[in-house]
Amino acid sequence: MSNESATIVQKLWNFCNVLRDDGVSYGDYVEQLTYLLFLKLADEQSKLPTNGSSKIPAGLDWESLRKESGAALEDQYVKILRELSNEKGLLGVIFRKSQNRIQTPAHLQRLIKLIDAENWSAMDADIKGTIYEGLLQKNAEDTKSGAGQYFTPRPLIKAIVAVMQPKPMKTICDPACGTGGFFLAAHDYISEKYYTTFTIEQRQFLKYKTFAGTDIVDNVVRLCVMNLYLHSIGGTESPISTDDSLTKDPGKRYDMVLTNPPFGSKSSITITADGEKRSNSSITYERDDFWATTSNKQFNFLQHIKTILKEDGRAAVVLPDNVLFERGAGETIRRQLLKLFDVHTLLRLPTGIFYAQGVKANVLFFDKRPAREEPWTQKLWIYDLRTNNRFTLKTNPLRDNDLQDFIDVYNSKNRHKRVETERFSSFSYEELTQREHANLDIFWLKEDSLEDISDLPSPDVLAGEITQNLESALELFQNIQTELGDSD
Repeated sequence: MSNESATIVQKLWNFCNVLRDDGVSYGDYVEQLTYLLFLKLADEQSKLPTNGSSKIPAGLDWESLRKESGAALEDQYVKILRELSNEKGLLGVIFRKSQNRIQTPAHLQRLIKLIDAENWSAMDADIKGTIYEGLLQKNAEDTKSGAGQYFTPRPLIKAIVAVMQPKPMKTICDPACGTGGFFLAAHDYISEKYYTTFTIEQRQFLKYKTFAGTDIVDNVVRLCVMNLYLHSIGGTESPISTDDSLTKDPGKRYDMVLTNPPFGSKSSITITADGEKRSNSSITYERDDFWATTSNKQFNFLQHIKTILKEDGRAAVVLPDNVLFERGAGETIRRQLLKLFDVHTLLRLPTGIFYAQGVKANVLFFDKRPAREEPWTQKLWIYDLRTNNRFTLKTNPLRDNDLQDFIDVYNSKNRHKRVETERFSSFSYEELTQREHANLDIFWLKEDSLEDISDLPSPDVLAGEITQNLESALELFQNIQTELGDSD
């Protein structure tokens, strides 16, 4: 982050501490910043010689806020939020279900003055985007807010994009898009790699047609749309929508899927596959394109992703450990995926890199192929970044260099000419399918002995790991109970 960006982030964030005394949380604060920043940008852009009238209807714009104070300012702000929430397109997405969380008019006026002091339109898109990303990261770091589950570590995203190598004129979808990290990294990669050869058509496609995403949480969609807007991605229509991706086959197919579905395995929703009616949950959706019935969100996202990929489309998905070994529906889905798709790479991630403590996760890379009798997976290459690596969010965070070896051995130019290393090993289709329950939870490196207590993970990480292990064990027992019930 440049000094200019860091200064603005700190200036805006310092004021959040004032508002916390009024009961305004970090998440609420970033939300209010989003509303006001959008109004300010629209005002600035309407005054540029190249632009016409403002996107904002008269009487609901930035100037209408600047001229008010006291109770009249609060009333005007509430009116703006209420009326803009009914607009269509990008405006409607940004202001959907918006509410004023700043109850002291003097504080609202001070925040308006803070934003008004900057000339945002004069800033490069990278600077504006970096400022907003900095605010999102600070919000994610406040673990009490729970916002961290929507914020995937940026070094991990950059490494995934680096090996996936997105190209111009190809579509990219994230069905659980959070604050849009995968979109931004892919946009940067394409812009930098193909900048000198871009045609007008390719540039327009990148801005308006490359990205599509959904998220189930209104506030998160708002943050994502604003993040893209500040990076000059998208137009008057939002590329992101508020929806539950799992409820139906959207019909659209994409060249690439990059995603980190939400943490937590159990859901109150069961999605039945191919006409199955078994369900103990209060809500049931039918998906005849799914291979197995389950209430496990990660397995359902995995099945959804295989559907929305184009033929020869490629996916990189962050998934928890239980997806690798869970029985029942999990085994069915793994065997189908190995047979019908080219499941070629698995990156085992260390703990301590996510804002949700104790998460044991992986990145699964697979390609969609046309139907045939022979299995498409020939070899699954597993890179173990977990064994003997310990990270923490504050004292030893994951950095770009930590993933460079994985990027190198992945060998994107020709992954059929990979070479095994200490951390990178391959397993044939026969080996994988002959393992009990097609268990992909494979490791071969030995954990170094812990010499002293200082080598232990922090207590919150240990507590998170214990919680996740207990949840996985409970889910396993529940699946066994279901299987026994079905066999009666």
